Amino acid sequence: MIQIAPSILAADPLHLYDEVRRMQDAGSDLIHVDVMDGHFVPNLSFGPETVRCLHAAFPDVRLDVHLMLSHPLRFLDSFAPSAWSVTVHAEMEDHAETTLRAIREKGVRTGLALKPGTPAEAAEGLFSLTDMVLVMTVEPGFGGQSLHWDMLEKIRKLRAMGFHGLIEADGGITPENLPYLYDAGLDVAVMGTSMYHSTNVLRDVEAMHHLERHKE
Repeated sequence: MIQIAPSILAADPLHLYDEVRRMQDAGSDLIHVDVMDGHFVPNLSFGPETVRCLHAAFPDVRLDVHLMLSHPLRFLDSFAPSAWSVTVHAEMEDHAETTLRAIREKGVRTGLALKPGTPAEAAEGLFSLTDMVLVMTVEPGFGGQSLHWDMLEKIRKLRAMGFHGLIEADGGITPENLPYLYDAGLDVAVMGTSMYHSTNVLRDVEAMHHLERHKE
């Protein structure tokens, strides 16, 4: 079954508690938190206090924390205690193996994100330290972009290369294009605008949970 991870980047910031509650009540599997430093990507978003407060308010919600930071190692102590998973970028300035090992030492699931222009091979030597590979299906930094369809091949390639962990995708995913991503091998769909703007998010989540992969 596909896992659905609504991204709070698309939520109404003045009603964040209610927005997360709405996604939880609809049966979402994770809540995705995009953390941006204004350097790695040209935007700023949430800090560790937001993540800590979300965890305190929703202790049973699995927070999928995506650090779009140049130096995530500096902030692991702030984010890891509240996170179910912490994802860092292959393109970061910190050493990838050192960073993934540090996340593991915090007792948190590790994620490695790949920008659209970064090949699947960039993750290959890190498979043993990576619980989840996040394929960015848009350029990271801003919500509301359209899916890069060529990223479906990257998802297939990760499986062909022998990655057995979760494959997540983030950017431009909607209930209409999700079946194609699922068929390519996707496990976790990060969805923003299409979730928070839905007129019936419960119906949408139920329908997506019932997707079946087509046999090739």
